[in-house]
Amino acid sequence: MTDIPVIETRRLILSAPEPADYPKFRATFTSYRARFMGGPLNDYEAWMLYAAEIGHWQIRGFGMWMIHDRETGATCGMAGGWQPAKWPEREIAWVIWPEVAGRGIALEATHAARAHFYETMGWTGAVSYLDPRNHDSIRLAERLGCRRDPEADSVDGHDVVYRHPSPEQLRNSQIADAIELELESHRGPIFGRARQETAA
Repeated sequence: MTDIPVIETRRLILSAPEPADYPKFRATFTSYRARFMGGPLNDYEAWMLYAAEIGHWQIRGFGMWMIHDRETGATCGMAGGWQPAKWPEREIAWVIWPEVAGRGIALEATHAARAHFYETMGWTGAVSYLDPRNHDSIRLAERLGCRRDPEADSVDGHDVVYRHPSPEQLRNSQIADAIELELESHRGPIFGRARQETAA
Protein backbone atom coordinates (compact mmCIF):
# COMPACT_ATOMS: atom_id res chain seq x y z
CA MET A 1 0.00 0.00 0.00
CA THR A 2 1.22 3.49 -0.84
CA ASP A 3 2.31 5.51 2.16
CA ILE A 4 0.84 8.94 1.41
CA PRO A 5 3.29 11.66 2.47
CA VAL A 6 2.33 14.76 4.43
CA ILE A 7 3.39 18.15 3.04
CA GLU A 8 3.49 21.24 5.22
CA THR A 9 3.65 24.89 4.17
CA ARG A 10 3.50 28.07 6.20
CA ARG A 11 -0.32 28.06 6.24
CA LEU A 12 -1.35 24.58 5.13
CA ILE A 13 -1.01 20.86 5.74
CA LEU A 14 -1.55 18.52 2.79
CA SER A 15 -2.43 14.99 3.88
CA ALA A 16 -4.23 11.86 2.75
CA PRO A 17 -7.97 12.19 2.08
CA GLU A 18 -9.91 10.60 4.92
CA PRO A 19 -13.57 9.51 5.27
CA ALA A 20 -14.17 12.41 7.67
CA ASP A 21 -13.22 14.87 4.91
CA TYR A 22 -15.95 13.69 2.56
CA PRO A 23 -18.83 16.07 3.51
CA LYS A 24 -17.07 19.19 2.20
CA PHE A 25 -16.02 17.31 -0.94
CA ARG A 26 -19.60 16.19 -1.52
CA ALA A 27 -20.98 19.69 -0.90
CA THR A 28 -18.64 21.16 -3.51
CA PHE A 29 -19.03 18.50 -6.19
CA THR A 30 -22.81 18.40 -5.96
CA SER A 31 -22.96 22.19 -6.30
CA TYR A 32 -22.77 24.64 -9.19
CA ARG A 33 -19.08 25.16 -8.36
CA ALA A 34 -18.37 21.76 -9.95
CA ARG A 35 -19.68 22.86 -13.36
CA PHE A 36 -16.14 22.96 -14.79
CA MET A 37 -15.24 19.56 -13.31
CA GLY A 38 -17.95 17.38 -14.81
CA GLY A 39 -20.61 18.41 -12.29
CA PRO A 40 -22.76 19.10 -10.52
CA LEU A 41 -22.70 15.42 -9.53
CA ASN A 42 -25.41 13.44 -7.79
CA ASP A 43 -24.68 11.86 -4.43
CA TYR A 44 -23.64 8.51 -5.91
CA GLU A 45 -21.28 10.12 -8.45
CA ALA A 46 -19.70 12.29 -5.76
CA TRP A 47 -19.15 9.24 -3.54
CA MET A 48 -17.58 7.29 -6.42
CA LEU A 49 -15.28 10.19 -7.29
CA TYR A 50 -14.10 10.50 -3.70
CA ALA A 51 -13.43 6.76 -3.59
CA ALA A 52 -11.41 7.21 -6.79
CA GLU A 53 -9.39 10.01 -5.17
CA ILE A 54 -8.33 7.61 -2.41
CA GLY A 55 -7.81 4.63 -4.72
CA HIS A 56 -5.75 6.66 -7.19
CA TRP A 57 -2.89 6.77 -4.67
CA GLN A 58 -2.81 2.99 -4.49
CA ILE A 59 -2.97 2.47 -8.26
CA ARG A 60 -0.65 5.25 -9.46
CA GLY A 61 1.52 5.90 -6.41
CA PHE A 62 0.52 9.57 -6.39
CA GLY A 63 -2.72 11.48 -6.11
CA MET A 64 -4.61 14.35 -4.56
CA TRP A 65 -3.99 15.59 -1.04
CA MET A 66 -6.64 17.05 1.21
CA ILE A 67 -5.70 20.64 2.08
CA HIS A 68 -6.02 21.62 5.76
CA ASP A 69 -5.65 24.99 7.41
CA ARG A 70 -2.69 24.72 9.81
CA GLU A 71 -4.36 26.81 12.52
CA THR A 72 -7.88 25.40 12.50
CA GLY A 73 -7.47 21.97 10.91
CA ALA A 74 -10.42 22.72 8.63
CA THR A 75 -10.34 21.32 5.11
CA CYS A 76 -9.96 23.89 2.32
CA GLY A 77 -9.98 21.72 -0.81
CA MET A 78 -7.72 19.28 -2.64
CA ALA A 79 -4.58 19.55 -4.76
CA GLY A 80 -2.13 17.10 -6.26
CA GLY A 81 -1.65 14.66 -9.11
CA TRP A 82 -4.29 13.00 -11.24
CA GLN A 83 -4.04 10.54 -14.12
CA PRO A 84 -7.06 8.25 -14.44
CA ALA A 85 -7.50 5.93 -17.42
CA LYS A 86 -7.22 7.65 -20.82
CA TRP A 87 -5.53 10.79 -19.40
CA PRO A 88 -2.73 11.52 -21.92
CA GLU A 89 -0.29 12.87 -19.31
CA ARG A 90 0.11 13.33 -15.59
CA GLU A 91 -2.00 16.23 -14.43
CA ILE A 92 -1.59 18.63 -11.54
CA ALA A 93 -5.09 19.53 -10.40
CA TRP A 94 -6.84 21.45 -7.64
CA VAL A 95 -10.25 22.30 -6.23
CA ILE A 96 -10.95 24.78 -3.44
CA TRP A 97 -14.07 24.94 -1.29
CA PRO A 98 -16.01 28.11 -2.17
CA GLU A 99 -15.94 29.61 1.32
CA VAL A 100 -12.11 29.87 1.33
CA ALA A 101 -11.59 31.02 -2.26
CA GLY A 102 -9.53 34.14 -2.85
CA ARG A 103 -6.96 33.52 -0.10
CA GLY A 104 -4.17 32.07 -2.26
CA ILE A 105 -4.76 28.58 -0.87
CA ALA A 106 -4.91 26.89 -4.28
CA LEU A 107 -1.65 28.56 -5.33
CA GLU A 108 0.14 27.62 -2.11
CA ALA A 109 -1.08 24.02 -2.12
CA THR A 110 -0.45 23.41 -5.81
CA HIS A 111 2.99 25.02 -5.68
CA ALA A 112 3.91 22.71 -2.79
CA ALA A 113 2.46 19.62 -4.47
CA ARG A 114 4.33 20.35 -7.70
CA ALA A 115 7.58 20.81 -5.79
CA HIS A 116 7.08 17.38 -4.19
CA PHE A 117 6.43 15.73 -7.55
CA TYR A 118 9.49 17.37 -9.09
CA GLU A 119 11.99 17.21 -6.25
CA THR A 120 10.97 13.99 -4.48
CA MET A 121 9.26 11.87 -7.12
CA GLY A 122 11.41 12.92 -10.06
CA TRP A 123 8.70 14.19 -12.38
CA THR A 124 10.12 16.06 -15.35
CA GLY A 125 6.90 17.94 -16.12
CA ALA A 126 3.11 17.93 -15.92
CA VAL A 127 0.03 19.51 -17.44
CA SER A 128 -3.33 20.79 -16.23
CA TYR A 129 -6.49 20.05 -18.22
CA LEU A 130 -8.85 23.00 -17.86
CA ASP A 131 -12.27 23.96 -19.10
CA PRO A 132 -11.76 26.99 -21.40
CA ARG A 133 -14.60 28.77 -19.55
CA ASN A 134 -12.91 28.32 -16.17
CA HIS A 135 -11.12 31.65 -16.10
CA ASP A 136 -10.19 31.41 -12.41
CA SER A 137 -8.29 28.15 -12.95
CA ILE A 138 -6.67 29.46 -16.12
CA ARG A 139 -5.41 32.51 -14.22
CA LEU A 140 -4.08 30.26 -11.46
CA ALA A 141 -2.30 28.06 -14.02
CA GLU A 142 -0.66 31.14 -15.50
CA ARG A 143 0.43 32.34 -12.05
CA LEU A 144 2.04 28.91 -11.62
CA GLY A 145 4.02 29.59 -14.79
CA CYS A 146 1.96 27.34 -17.08
CA ARG A 147 1.51 28.11 -20.74
CA ARG A 148 -1.21 26.83 -23.05
CA ASP A 149 0.04 23.97 -25.24
CA PRO A 150 -2.17 23.74 -28.34
CA GLU A 151 -0.15 20.76 -29.62
CA ALA A 152 -0.80 18.58 -26.57
CA ASP A 153 -3.51 15.91 -26.59
CA SER A 154 -6.56 16.88 -24.57
CA VAL A 155 -8.67 14.50 -22.50
CA ASP A 156 -11.87 14.74 -24.54
CA GLY A 157 -11.42 17.59 -27.02
CA HIS A 158 -13.35 20.03 -24.85
CA ASP A 159 -10.53 21.05 -22.50
CA VAL A 160 -7.45 23.19 -22.97
CA VAL A 161 -4.02 21.96 -21.93
CA TYR A 162 -1.72 24.15 -19.84
CA ARG A 163 1.84 22.87 -19.53
CA HIS A 164 3.74 23.43 -16.32
CA PRO A 165 7.33 24.66 -16.45
CA SER A 166 9.92 21.95 -16.02
CA PRO A 167 11.98 21.62 -12.84
CA GLU A 168 14.89 23.28 -14.62
CA GLN A 169 12.72 26.21 -15.74
CA LEU A 170 11.48 26.74 -12.19
CA ARG A 171 14.83 26.71 -10.42
CA ASN A 172 15.96 30.22 -9.46
CA SER A 173 13.39 31.68 -11.84
CA GLN A 174 11.19 34.76 -11.85
CA ILE A 175 8.22 32.35 -11.81
CA ALA A 176 9.21 30.89 -8.45
CA ASP A 177 10.03 34.35 -7.07
CA ALA A 178 6.64 35.72 -8.17
CA ILE A 179 4.82 32.79 -6.55
CA GLU A 180 6.65 33.31 -3.26
CA LEU A 181 5.95 37.05 -3.35
CA GLU A 182 2.24 36.49 -3.93
CA LEU A 183 2.05 33.88 -1.18
CA GLU A 184 3.79 36.25 1.21
CA SER A 185 1.14 38.87 0.45
CA HIS A 186 -1.55 36.39 1.53
CA ARG A 187 0.29 35.63 4.76
CA GLY A 188 0.28 39.28 5.80
CA PRO A 189 0.43 42.82 4.43
CA ILE A 190 3.96 43.08 3.05
CA PHE A 191 4.10 46.86 2.88
CA GLY A 192 2.53 47.34 6.27
CA ARG A 193 5.05 44.95 7.79
CA ALA A 194 7.90 46.74 6.02
CA ARG A 195 6.79 50.07 7.52
CA GLN A 196 6.63 48.52 10.98
CA GLU A 197 10.14 47.11 10.63
CA THR A 198 11.45 50.48 9.42
CA ALA A 199 9.82 52.27 12.35
CA ALA A 200 11.35 49.80 14.77
